Amino acid sequence: QGIRQCAARSQREVFGFAATGKSGATPARDAVRALASKPARSFAAMASSVVEKPLLAETELGTPLYDQVKNTTDRVVPDLKELLAQLNGQLDALEGSVGGLAPAEVTWENLVVPLEKIVDRLGKTWSVVTHLKAVCDTEALRKAVEEVQPEQVAFSLRLSQSEALYRGFKAIKEGAQWATLSEPRQRIVAENLRDAELAGVALQGEEKEKFNAIQQELSKLSTKFSNNVLDGTKAYVKTITAKEDVDGLPASALALASQTAKSKGHENSTAEEGPWIFTLDIPSYLPVMLHAK
Repeated sequence: QGIRQCAARSQREVFGFAATGKSGATPARDAVRALASKPARSFAAMASSVVEKPLLAETELGTPLYDQVKNTTDRVVPDLKELLAQLNGQLDALEGSVGGLAPAEVTWENLVVPLEKIVDRLGKTWSVVTHLKAVCDTEALRKAVEEVQPEQVAFSLRLSQSEALYRGFKAIKEGAQWATLSEPRQRIVAENLRDAELAGVALQGEEKEKFNAIQQELSKLSTKFSNNVLDGTKAYVKTITAKEDVDGLPASALALASQTAKSKGHENSTAEEGPWIFTLDIPSYLPVMLHAK
């Protein structure tokens, strides 16, 4: 009974504010209800037609449109900025909703479920962008990621440092409903509390600003490191001319090595006679590690 099972419930069941004893709607509660009100477009329908913003596309399966996201470098910055603006608005609504409840009224359904929708939405979109950067690396894509990453980090920090959400999780842990939660749900609540504390939810003023600046710098350094690793991986090549040095390799690996050799100027290379060029890319590297004698 994880978060995703709760998220699959009907809007009325998940956001059943009537159970809180409150009457009448408020803008904050209406906005939180809206998190679950927009149906996902059919996966089949989206896969069969070109979507204007594939990075932001939502399907009924919750999967990205991988056949359409490859050439979307020019959409990374505007689409991610648009998404972050939407999620900031949804977080405003959630904080207002939870913050307006008495501790006993905060529940799994009106805190964890809508929060998971926000976190999952950002995680899926950002993972598509970082995956593209790893497998289809270009200078333009690197610049796009570097431009939007500070805003992504800032939103993640806002999520983890939200005092309203932290108080909500504490209310669940210290309230009567704690004993009714399953062990996995109790663990999720406890880990959210732990993560918020480690993320500086209790920090104020200059200390909080310093902490967040360090997190931004760590994010930049992490991206720079991954770029350096990727550049080093792409730069390495090993040329082999002796047949005994490729003994044991399958024909598919030799064919790939020969194709790589041809692309690097060895026009007469063949899979049977070489020369062969190997790289640190997994399709080239792994067969060598597994089969070379």
